[in-house]
Amino acid sequence: MQDFLAGLAFFLIIEGLVYALVPRFLIEIAKLLPAVPERQLRAFGLAAMALGVASVWLLRG
Repeated sequence: MQDFLAGLAFFLIIEGLVYALVPRFLIEIAKLLPAVPERQLRAFGLAAMALGVASVWLLRG
């Protein structure tokens, strides 16, 4: 559980950095999202998730 909470904390840190350092870029990306097909968003999300799981597996294994 401690690892999960640490991972969540790192996620919040990175998310906060994006909002704090490049808010204009984030707004522009959000404007483009409706034009991206749902299938492509799902594929990107699954790829990001797989990369995260693989990274944790390599780092913790």
